[in-house]
Amino acid sequence: MTERTDPGTAPGTGPDRRATPPGDPLAALDAAVGAASATEPDGSEQAGDSGVLANRPFLLLWLSQVATQVGANMVIYGLTLLVYRITGANAAVSVLFLTFLVPGVLFSALAGVYVDRLDRRRILIATNVLRAVAFGLMLVVSDALVPLYLLNFLVSVLTTFFAPAEASMIPMLVRRSQLIAANGLFTLTLNAAFAFGFALLGPLVVTLSGPETLIAFVGLLHLLAAVFCFTLPRTPAGSERISAASAVGEAGAALGATVAQLREGFAYIRAHHNVTWSLGYLGIGSALIGILGVLGPDFATRNLGLADKDLIVVVLPLGLGIVTGVLLLGRIGSYASRRRLIEGGLLSLGVLLLLLSAAGPLTRFLQGVGEGTSTLVDVTALISLLSVVVAIAYLAGVAYAFVLIPAQTQLQVELPEDVRGRVFGVLNTLVSVGSFVPIIVGGAIADVVGVGIVIGVTGTFVFLSGCFSIARRPRGRSVG
Repeated sequence: MTERTDPGTAPGTGPDRRATPPGDPLAALDAAVGAASATEPDGSEQAGDSGVLANRPFLLLWLSQVATQVGANMVIYGLTLLVYRITGANAAVSVLFLTFLVPGVLFSALAGVYVDRLDRRRILIATNVLRAVAFGLMLVVSDALVPLYLLNFLVSVLTTFFAPAEASMIPMLVRRSQLIAANGLFTLTLNAAFAFGFALLGPLVVTLSGPETLIAFVGLLHLLAAVFCFTLPRTPAGSERISAASAVGEAGAALGATVAQLREGFAYIRAHHNVTWSLGYLGIGSALIGILGVLGPDFATRNLGLADKDLIVVVLPLGLGIVTGVLLLGRIGSYASRRRLIEGGLLSLGVLLLLLSAAGPLTRFLQGVGEGTSTLVDVTALISLLSVVVAIAYLAGVAYAFVLIPAQTQLQVELPEDVRGRVFGVLNTLVSVGSFVPIIVGGAIADVVGVGIVIGVTGTFVFLSGCFSIARRPRGRSVG
């Protein structure tokens, strides 16, 4: 769902990262460095990592990434509320999420062919301007469901061209010695943009002015990104003219090469169980975020009695919890193995989701306990359904970080450099395709049995996943 701008090779020339739900881990960083190392703009090895932002063209490219990534995550939040407001159905929100995901799977290989043949600067400018126009048209049809779907699908298609063009610009703008710093900054921005755009700025703008204002703001962000890209240097375009037929043929060949690389990645994963577990943890985390994103508006309105725009009271504590979890891991992460941290996060997250599904009865229970205590402060006055949900969401964010960060780290530690790109390619493909099922099924089932039951079942699955991991953990030695 988020716009995945990966500092790696363009689709068709190596492993690529496709559009995936917010929160899915990724670091195509290593694939990027491997692909980029063959091209060094000025042949110099002297520049240090600390000076990467002093490189003005790279700074402008990075600012373009900031604008588009934050905007992409904001618009996910805004369109989710808009679609739910029109239909009142979780299944309709599921379809919206698919319009974010499907284009990346269908068109990435074809986009890579054109990116290799055209001036990347022009692609960056054109895709940003066209996306801004699409967001402007969304304002015109903001009360019509099908046109919103079609326009968002168009935006996602354009993003499949923008992302590889942006990624392939990095080695043209920075020296080889700065590639790790440059790619690391892009990866950090990718993850931070979700928390800032989806969990903070998006809810804030919607709460103050509504989804339509948010969409207009995101359109302006993409125009600003186009201005940043306009200042970048031109890149050499392929000398051969490419027809649609030859582009499809080359895309098919690139897809075949990608499939072969994915097979090699699967073979490596099957032979290395620590990698298998890490991929499983990350897949669970990504699917979980997709399901909660679909069910969020319905949960806020039916279970909490809020207006759909007030989902911020759940999303914001969740984002703050993730930040807290990252900070805690920096302090205590060295005292336990990564696998134990992940398993603790899964168990905690499962319990918290179960509590969230029963937030009403839990609140009444706590109020009853408070009435039976004698304190200087009226405890029952501090306990409400909303306060209980905010506390659960915050703790769930902490637990989610304890799953996500150690799992990412485990992959980076376990994978040799020569297979990282292929394994990350497998992960991206699994997350993209695997997210379809829970998003579609979760929304449709919630419309029938209720959002609380679906969240409860999801929590049970997450908890049992943690138990299964503990049961299968090798005994007698530290894992991770």
